[in-house]
Amino acid sequence: MRILPAIAAAALVVSLAACSDSADPKSTSDNNSPPIAVDLPRADSDFWNSYAKYIPQFAKDTGINLMTPTNSQNDIAKLVANTQALTSQGAKAIVMAPQDTGAIATTLTTLEQKKIPVVTVDTRPDKGNVYMVVRADNRAYGQKACEFLGQKLGGKGKVIEFQGSLSSVNGRDRSEAFAECMKDKFPGITVFAEPTEWEGAKASAALQTRLAQHPDINGIYMQAGGVFLAPTLQLLRSKNLLVPPTDPKHIFIVSNDGIPQEFDAIRKGEIDATVSQPADLYAKYALYYAKAAVEGKTFQPGKTDHDSTIVKVRDGVLEDQLPAPLVTKDNVDDTALWGNQIGK
Repeated sequence: MRILPAIAAAALVVSLAACSDSADPKSTSDNNSPPIAVDLPRADSDFWNSYAKYIPQFAKDTGINLMTPTNSQNDIAKLVANTQALTSQGAKAIVMAPQDTGAIATTLTTLEQKKIPVVTVDTRPDKGNVYMVVRADNRAYGQKACEFLGQKLGGKGKVIEFQGSLSSVNGRDRSEAFAECMKDKFPGITVFAEPTEWEGAKASAALQTRLAQHPDINGIYMQAGGVFLAPTLQLLRSKNLLVPPTDPKHIFIVSNDGIPQEFDAIRKGEIDATVSQPADLYAKYALYYAKAAVEGKTFQPGKTDHDSTIVKVRDGVLEDQLPAPLVTKDNVDDTALWGNQIGK
């Protein structure tokens, strides 16, 4: 699934739409099929900006009548307002990625009453029904990060963890799995868990404080490279701690996202691994399920034809768990990884 030059203009449309808080009634397609809406969750993350670039490509590939995407800018109130606007403009299905997975419940109930199906991407609502959740196994993210760091550190040392927002199911899943794995498998490693609300500035401040208190920290787990990578590398560079893995001062870093910037950092030896969240597949299958919902199709738990598994997480909610591989220096140049395809 490579980005084609022909979609450059469509990607620009998404970029411009990201600056707006409200929906535009015009669609990005000339076909007469039912309009499908997409709300982008934020524009301050390299991961989500990559996801945004894939949306018009897959909408065009599948003949979807895509309304101009809105952007809720990590603000639940804007997401609610955008959803209301999209509904009034005739959206027959809505794709969203609520960052606060508890506060969206009332909106989901309203949409269900109006018979407008919802597909959520990357996050799963704590309450309320949706047609499908398109997501990877976020507990596996924390587990993989724990096992990688535990092995690299030989079961001993100090690790700082930049937790995502704990109001998000993703932040909770990654944090809980990482903590449980460390406690069970690597009790000799001390973990400093730092809440960040997915904000790079908070992560950088926490790292600054912890390094002052514990200069022997030798591991970092970043739950979102899209927001944490740049400030982390900047701080480590300023302290002369951004050194190759062969240097005894090297701090082993594992991340989550799979953006091109993380791959470059792995190649340079600045970080050591990341879990590749499938931004391309998130876009592709979110739209796939939105179209299927409009067409009245239904799905059941089990293996899919695209190397994933649909699981029932509770009554009224199915989740398609897409693959998310660990990327290290050994496979960072794999052309199948979306981070090596985006923009090419």
